Amino acid sequence: MSEVLQKALLYGICDLGYLAMERAVPVSRELLKGGVGILQLRAKGHDPEGLVSLARELKILCDEFGVPFVVNDHLDVAKASAAHGLHLGQDDGSILSAREELKAGVMIGRSTHSLEQARIALGEGADYIGFGPLFPTPTKKGRPGIGLEDVSRMEAEVGLRIPAFCIGGIKPENLRQVMGAGARRIVMVSHLLSAEDPEAEARGILKSLT
Repeated sequence: MSEVLQKALLYGICDLGYLAMERAVPVSRELLKGGVGILQLRAKGHDPEGLVSLARELKILCDEFGVPFVVNDHLDVAKASAAHGLHLGQDDGSILSAREELKAGVMIGRSTHSLEQARIALGEGADYIGFGPLFPTPTKKGRPGIGLEDVSRMEAEVGLRIPAFCIGGIKPENLRQVMGAGARRIVMVSHLLSAEDPEAEARGILKSLT
């Protein structure tokens, strides 16, 4: 899956803050049909044990599409579902410690909120990073946007070595601005999950990126 990750431009997130549990699989299927190159399960505030069944379903779905499946935060859920990857926030422990718990070949991503954090994640051996939030977003309540100023430097120093996905408040109306700042890969959450046709929206965004 690491080779697939290298080609991914649009990162999809199945966020249970936006989706009811029963809609998680069908909406994720739409995102995958639309061309997302990686899919993450994010479930802030949910009991990890209650996520294992859904994570296993999403892993099978991602295998069907040949796309990496990543679990946000919950190492035990990633292990129990045989996920292709684990995504860690800044407060979710070290990448080295997670690697010691996971099978060889499982990818680890890191959320970064500054150029310095992006550099550190690269040095720690992250397989990819998220960089943002570029703009204020309901997904990260209370966290101000970091803006676009460091995107080009981040891409030059980090994004040329590992995939770097810009995230946070990115929508069709500001996508051109984000790309103009140097971004090559993005995460889009609320716009895709609230769309009437997530597949068509994902295809349109991917077309803009390419």
